[in-house]
Amino acid sequence: MSYPQYSHSSHWDRRQPPPPRQFAAWSPYKAPIAGVNRYNSYDDDQTLVRQGSSSSSSSYLHKEAQLPRATLDPTDELGKRDGFNRRRVFFLGSLLVLVGLVFIAGAVVVPIYFEVIRPQHGITRLSTSSKAVISGGTGSMITTESGSTFQYINDFGGFWVDDPNDSYNDNAQAQSWSPPLNQSWRWGVDVVRGVNLGGWLVPEPFIVPALFQKYQNTTIQAIDEWTLSENMANDTANGGLGQLEDHYNTFITEEDFARIAGAGLNWVRLPIPFWAIQKYSGEPFLEGVAWEYALKAFKWARKYGLRVNLDLHTMPGSQNGFNHSGKQGQINFLYGVMGLANGQRGLDYMRILVEFISQKEYANLIPYFGVMNEAEVTQIGMGVMGSFYLHMHDILRNITGYGEGNGPYLSIHDGFVALSSWTDFLPGRDRVALDTHKYMVFTNANPAPLAQQLQNPCKSWSASVNESWSTFGVTTAGEFSLAINDCGLWLNGVGAGARWDGTKAGYTGPTGGDPNGCTDWNDWASWNDTRKSDLKQYALASMDALQNWFFWTWKIGNSSSSGTVEAPMWSYSLGLEQGWLPTDPRLSVGVCGGKSPALALRPNMTGSVPGAGPGDISDAVRAANPWPPATFGPGNWSATALPAYTATGPIPTLAPTISPTSTGSTVTASSTSSDRDAPDGWYDVNDTIPIHTPIITCNYPNAWEAEKAVNPGPCGAPFARRAPDRVLEMRTPRYAHAPAVPKRTAYPI
Repeated sequence: MSYPQYSHSSHWDRRQPPPPRQFAAWSPYKAPIAGVNRYNSYDDDQTLVRQGSSSSSSSYLHKEAQLPRATLDPTDELGKRDGFNRRRVFFLGSLLVLVGLVFIAGAVVVPIYFEVIRPQHGITRLSTSSKAVISGGTGSMITTESGSTFQYINDFGGFWVDDPNDSYNDNAQAQSWSPPLNQSWRWGVDVVRGVNLGGWLVPEPFIVPALFQKYQNTTIQAIDEWTLSENMANDTANGGLGQLEDHYNTFITEEDFARIAGAGLNWVRLPIPFWAIQKYSGEPFLEGVAWEYALKAFKWARKYGLRVNLDLHTMPGSQNGFNHSGKQGQINFLYGVMGLANGQRGLDYMRILVEFISQKEYANLIPYFGVMNEAEVTQIGMGVMGSFYLHMHDILRNITGYGEGNGPYLSIHDGFVALSSWTDFLPGRDRVALDTHKYMVFTNANPAPLAQQLQNPCKSWSASVNESWSTFGVTTAGEFSLAINDCGLWLNGVGAGARWDGTKAGYTGPTGGDPNGCTDWNDWASWNDTRKSDLKQYALASMDALQNWFFWTWKIGNSSSSGTVEAPMWSYSLGLEQGWLPTDPRLSVGVCGGKSPALALRPNMTGSVPGAGPGDISDAVRAANPWPPATFGPGNWSATALPAYTATGPIPTLAPTISPTSTGSTVTASSTSSDRDAPDGWYDVNDTIPIHTPIITCNYPNAWEAEKAVNPGPCGAPFARRAPDRVLEMRTPRYAHAPAVPKRTAYPI
């Protein structure tokens, strides 16, 4: 007899139901089951499934499809016998198939259980294409881009995710109590417990002393990154400026990010210099390369579920005169003859960074942007800062849009004035946060024993921080440390000495009473258990007082002269290893006694007010804070009388991604097959205004040495933005699937 025929196409879209099929009664063929993944406990849509989940895809074997049966003629004896024989064959065949499936399932499940699931405490995820493990918990092994391996240890329920087919996967979670990246951060509910990656992309003498120590007897002593870069550029025998990239490549690595998550920390603050974007002629910095390592930081932070507070740490001309601003000495940002021009340039760099981090691929990862580190408000002036920040606010919010979920929080530093001074700052602002840096050691030394200082953070900080949270809104401590004195090699600057031992020039206040007192505090290997225990208690008090914080800093490099860390109270990683920092920062909760608790954030502080709430800055406030401000210090110069730049320069769009094998300063675009819509580095396609650039015919004074320079008078048109005919062509974008292009466009100086 003849049997029903069926057609079988070997190609069909698994996103659609399979074509109708007919089956003979004896056929062992099983119809494909849409959505089934036999190799792991994840759905085809890559949704993570925990062990014990009720998801139907958590089982390795699935119910067989119900097969239609052929109709037999009951009067046909041969058909009856054939039907019986076929049913017997079908039964035996099915039994053999079932045994085979059990064997195969065992071969798959057993090794996965013992090699992946068991050591990872019930979390595993496999790639549907390569069957490679792309997620894991504590005990899993990590292989880095260089081929080295390390074991991921996270006893807080965190897990990493690294999907080669989804470069922007936000499923990773740092700890069970910290929301994964694909969930919103809830300010006032979730607690920031973070650490700085200081000294990495912005080298500082006290954090990476070995970089500077080799250039102490040169013609120009290395005291900041400016002079360090000059010395390195002249030192071609040892690699020239390439030595800085050697530092970038080794000082902080992927393993550091894994350890940060494993330490119970959920954020990193990443200081970057403006020359990661661009530098001008005459500036000695290594241009562009720091951005490549910022991209690595973003990749590693995403992998381990860490959020990023991106901190623009330097400004053209220097915003504070500190060695970590690029050049130690003068303030030339919003101050002095070149204050306006440098301010224009700084606004451009803020804008370029916000364009990048507002892209959907980075919005979850980088929800907080520190627009400028430690501007010296007491010298620049609160009025000038108000005008600048309002203009900055408008530029950046015009890019991101207004209200909750539209771009990052914009964090401004308190400028070393009281937090209460900012309470009524720019009413109607949209999601502006306040950043404060709390240290005990940069004023008069406190000679009291450590045991008597354990509650000082609670007494000094908790009330003002809670009040700021209640009145201003989101307030974070972007920096603090364990230091109870200013000991530490070069903490106050190269060769500056310390207050504690009386060696700081010009200091006449109290000291620790021992001319050699810093030797003991720098020699961490000799500390006894009592000192370590007291320092840990001091750390817990600091954490509770500050509530949402970033420790400064994760790592201090060894001195080349001693071969060891000589500023131990500033190293979180060393404190963890040696026992003077808590292995679980949650132990800090309640240490200060819960006095003066902060009030809940109001809707207008978080951008959740519907309608005209966010960004509703009144005309009166705007009139009081014009840009540019009427005058600049220190000479009370009229803004209209100062030199300025003109907005006609090409926009140096940031590279969106780099090849894992890239070296040196060449950016190579890369992506995977699933990243066809990878970011191009620019969020707002309507933002086409050129950046500011010097005018060839203008004679500008040195932008870094113009605090008290002779004013050459106005040059350029700072108030008139000239829009070229081909505005869109002014950009220099780098798309994910386009050949690499130069990092910068030449600027006439």
